[in-house]
Amino acid sequence: MRTRVRAFEAELIAFRRDLHRHPELGRQEFRTTGLLHDRLVAAGLEPRVLPGGTGMTVDIVPPGTPAGMPFLAFRADIDALPIDDAKTDVTYRSTVPGRAHACGHDVHTSIVLGTALVLAAAARDGELRRPVRLIFQPAEEVMPGGALDVIKAGGMDNVGRIFAVHCDPKVTVGRIGLKVGAITSACDRLVLHLDGPGGHTARPHLTTDLVTAIARMAADLPAVLARRMDPRWGVSLVWGRIASGSAANVIPQHAELEGTVRCLELPGWREAPDLLHELIAKMAETHRAKWTLDYHRGVPPVVNEAVSIAQLEAAMTARFGSAGQVVEETEQSLGGEDFSWYLEHAPGALARLGVRAPGDSAVRDLHQGRFDVDERAIGIGVELFAALALEHSEA
Repeated sequence: MRTRVRAFEAELIAFRRDLHRHPELGRQEFRTTGLLHDRLVAAGLEPRVLPGGTGMTVDIVPPGTPAGMPFLAFRADIDALPIDDAKTDVTYRSTVPGRAHACGHDVHTSIVLGTALVLAAAARDGELRRPVRLIFQPAEEVMPGGALDVIKAGGMDNVGRIFAVHCDPKVTVGRIGLKVGAITSACDRLVLHLDGPGGHTARPHLTTDLVTAIARMAADLPAVLARRMDPRWGVSLVWGRIASGSAANVIPQHAELEGTVRCLELPGWREAPDLLHELIAKMAETHRAKWTLDYHRGVPPVVNEAVSIAQLEAAMTARFGSAGQVVEETEQSLGGEDFSWYLEHAPGALARLGVRAPGDSAVRDLHQGRFDVDERAIGIGVELFAALALEHSEA
């Protein structure tokens, strides 16, 4: 297997660098989709592009597979982020202003492409004994996520188990981080609109003072919400934008507050919208403001299943060394990940893939323009996924 992986490794690194130079945002990944389609067809496979024109699935079904045998699925997300690439010391820096693969999706995509190439060769040689589905998903960064596009198109039909990896710049290359249970958090977006008649700042008693109202809500809502919910749910309301007014002596007629709600546990995610509506109504009444709340459901937490985590650990240690050397425990993050939608349909797990070069002390966090990876992680990811497909005969 390692020989097969290494045969594709240089090609996959070049593929990743090409994607890095040409990042595309969610549901705009037409070039990326075309490159993947052509390479999979060249490998003798038959990819199916999603109805939206970006993203695809491709099945590898060995001859003699029993009818109805469930698929083992591997998922990659293919979209980039709307930020500038701040790297200046690499040849594969983004050529598109305001667009960058600053979350590692180009790495994820290259790993699942490599898995497809290795397993296609294994199937031809009679070594693959189970059907496998490769998912190249668009729009992971667009809530509620392109995973729903895949599911709607039948991408999870007859899938028995599903895996994915996500780059982790805190984990050294050659290692993965695993956690049973919730590994990410629920994440929703909300926009609060306040309206009133406005007026002169000399006569605030004759108006609805929206600047004061929106400022009080920005300060008080997170604290009040936290006191009304079980603290073990880890609910976090954080504002990212506040806007109101245009002149020093004019009380405005409109104000807006925008932010995110993140929850560690599903009960908190389910309860948060109704409770926020209740709290906002009471506070708006105090300030005599009319209000509307645009609450955009995002994603639930990714909850890793124990059997899937055990399979990841077994495959990683069998291929690369003892658990203490190559597997580490990881923590739940407050970030959102739409891989959670797949786990509503089948058990599975998301692992954190080490991409930090040994001895590298630079800070290359996710969603930052300086983000980069040790590209040896690509071959490691391919070998891990191929081992899961070839060395486990049952879902």
